[in-house]
Amino acid sequence: MNIAIVGTGYVGLVTGACFAKMGHNVWCVDIDKNKIEGLKCGIIPIYEPGLEEIVRTNYQCGRLKFVTDLSECISEVNFIFSAVGTPPNEDGSADLKYVLAVAKRVGELAGEFPVKDVIFVTKSTVPVGTAEKVKNVLYSEIEKHHKPISIHVASNPEFLKEGSAVNDFMKPDRIVVGVEYESDKEQFEYLYKPFVVDNPGKLIFTDVPSAEMIKYAANSMLATRISFMNEIANLCDKVGANIDSVRMGIGTDTRIGKKFLYAGCGYGGSCFPKDVKALIKTGMENGEDMLLLNAVEKVNREQKSLPLVKTREELEGFTGKKILVWGLAFKPETDDIREAPSLTVLESLALESATVYAYDPVAKVNTNVYFTRRFGNAHYALKNINYISDKFDCDDCDAIILLTEWNEFRDIDWDYVKEKFPSCKVVFDGRNIYDRKEVEKHGFKYFGIGK
Repeated sequence: MNIAIVGTGYVGLVTGACFAKMGHNVWCVDIDKNKIEGLKCGIIPIYEPGLEEIVRTNYQCGRLKFVTDLSECISEVNFIFSAVGTPPNEDGSADLKYVLAVAKRVGELAGEFPVKDVIFVTKSTVPVGTAEKVKNVLYSEIEKHHKPISIHVASNPEFLKEGSAVNDFMKPDRIVVGVEYESDKEQFEYLYKPFVVDNPGKLIFTDVPSAEMIKYAANSMLATRISFMNEIANLCDKVGANIDSVRMGIGTDTRIGKKFLYAGCGYGGSCFPKDVKALIKTGMENGEDMLLLNAVEKVNREQKSLPLVKTREELEGFTGKKILVWGLAFKPETDDIREAPSLTVLESLALESATVYAYDPVAKVNTNVYFTRRFGNAHYALKNINYISDKFDCDDCDAIILLTEWNEFRDIDWDYVKEKFPSCKVVFDGRNIYDRKEVEKHGFKYFGIGK
């Protein structure tokens, strides 16, 4: 099949590359000319394991193409996937301006459709009712520019985890497609057959509103589990229980299961925070208060400050202290820092006049860009943050705060740490990857989450 993917972020680029790998002809479209030229030269704008090789191989063999406008491929495609961003507005609702801009452009070009049917597919995470807005924009433009042309609208939400997005796409646990017409199912069955050959039941068809809701409901459920475990962990601290024992005890209950039961310093990334806020906003617009999700968001917001509270108390303030921070990305195997706990921690440390040494294998550049924009080049706090090239690349520190569980942080020689950082008093383990006894026997004060 011939496919256009509009948007070359995590979702669009992974989707396009994986479809091309399966033999389809794919045009990845993005209005950012520098990004498109970079992709043609093999420069991948995101860090995602395995993606670079797939992009390079399929671009070289001609199945994957990069263009700056739909007009360069609209006359050849069967599917148009919209994979542009839906950032949150100030009130938490999803900003649909990019999605609707794609629909407008498709409507303008509809006269160039091939004879065969074309399906407009929303791949971005969007609230219920977006498909209707897309249709209104599409047909408004079609009526302005062309004789009546039929175009079907579908919803195909993504379920890609950053750091394992390629594997998630190639080996999905389910593929959800919301369609308006039964006749569209055959097209999607053909498109996704290679991905569900082991179990065709993984391809789930629904109505369009249900497909739009499924993505928000899934992410909000996972966010709820995380916030629940973090709240239980905080209570464990107060009553002397161990969250690891609690997790194992409840995780063996088959009704609950073992996944997403790890306590930590809060969730981040491009999905959970945004989707929880958007679902809360959708509830408000429809007369539902979404009490549980409001609590989920509150717990997560406060959890990100926990490393600061514990470490500040132990050091009796941060002014003049040196703090070594391990991990900036919101999770391992990605350079994504959106809504990461590190942003809360670094900002407070810098504003409280601590000297911060921050290390992450891949997310240092993104973090530096974020704080440069947030503070401005002249702000004193910006000078308090130092990005280092190795996890031990500072002369001394008063505390170590671990925020991201990269593998290189797991096996630490605490004898070396004690020798390297003689002033270090505190180790705050924001992901519960260390053994308290092992850390404390070297003379450090250990803080975990609920243990």
